Amino acid sequence: MNPNDRPEGLPSDELDCQVSEITIAQLVGQVYEAAPPIERSRLLEHLLRPLGVLSLVAVANGIFATIRFRSGWPDIHVRPEDAQNVDASDVITLVNHVQQVSFHAVDGLTTMLAASPVLTGSAAAAMLMTVLMQRARTRRSDDPELGDSSAAPS
Repeated sequence: MNPNDRPEGLPSDELDCQVSEITIAQLVGQVYEAAPPIERSRLLEHLLRPLGVLSLVAVANGIFATIRFRSGWPDIHVRPEDAQNVDASDVITLVNHVQQVSFHAVDGLTTMLAASPVLTGSAAAAMLMTVLMQRARTRRSDDPELGDSSAAPS
């Protein structure tokens, strides 16, 4: 296959976006898998925050709805023992869903990862942070309203 051929006639940037989203979900799954229980809890709390009840029920056979209801509403606290029952494949599914609802939540993982010395040592976390920062830069350059925030208003 010629590398310039696009499946189903997708434009290059749309295909790149889909590949990027899949890569991000897989990297988050790898970070989750390598993380200690407390960091797993923090990661899940961050990802669950933007989702409503129906989303949680629909994702990964409702495992996240169970966790959310157990932790109470509106504040969310994922217990380490609950996080231990979540597989990396469930997290990948969750991230794929969260990316459809709120790219800001996924982009916010950069700040969360940077604040955790335990996670920043992971190769998957370093790669994830790089991909998220590149995606944010690309989004800013594509949207003039998100462009250089340091520019003085005219």
